[in-house]
Amino acid sequence: MRAIALLVGAFLLTTATPAPAQLDSILKEVDTWTRPGSATPGGVKIGAALKQALQVGSENAVKLTGRTDGYFANKAIKILMPDRLRTVDRGLRTAGYGSKVDELVLSMNRAAERAAPAGKKIFWDAIGEMTIDDAQRILNGTPTAATDYFKSKTSVSLRIAFRPVVEKAMNEVGTVRQYNDLLGQAKAIPFLKTEDYELDRYVVGKALDGLFYVVGEEERKIRSDPSARVTDLLKEVFGK
Repeated sequence: MRAIALLVGAFLLTTATPAPAQLDSILKEVDTWTRPGSATPGGVKIGAALKQALQVGSENAVKLTGRTDGYFANKAIKILMPDRLRTVDRGLRTAGYGSKVDELVLSMNRAAERAAPAGKKIFWDAIGEMTIDDAQRILNGTPTAATDYFKSKTSVSLRIAFRPVVEKAMNEVGTVRQYNDLLGQAKAIPFLKTEDYELDRYVVGKALDGLFYVVGEEERKIRSDPSARVTDLLKEVFGK
């Protein structure tokens, strides 16, 4: 059974985003593998459906976040000034540097938007490692059980992959320069306490938080909204 599940995953991963006709073909293949003699053909279908759901959900999430305003215009995931710099934020705004603070916030979000596409391959690699048991637990789990599976399997890899992309993007969009300029302005304001802060680490963390949030929202849609089930297999398994 595990070998069949892994074979389904490998086939799905080699088809990028499968067209409906391709998905029907996959389903026929699954039925062929599980015809008489197999005790749990439903388990294989569940595994295949979960892999499809994760592919659809993660790809949608990457597309939604990895575009201009993907983070900045989404209030749920917009990256704001770090809590530890809120005092500096208020002090700079009071001193007339509000527009500069806004530019820094915008550039942090732009960096996250550039990094988001790096998540797709890492997500799909994790999908390929999913077992039938994983799929069954996810199907019967919470509304974001698949997202939680992603977090457990991909957080470390995503953080490693995102860091250089975010650092490069922050340099390109001017985040580092803007932050250093603002910090210099803040130090010139009497009685305003400043401190060094790893802004790139903060942006990486918030970028991942936002990406997982959107993956979770996409998963909720597939579970609760029939129109989000874009293949026959998803309709069959999630419609039950």
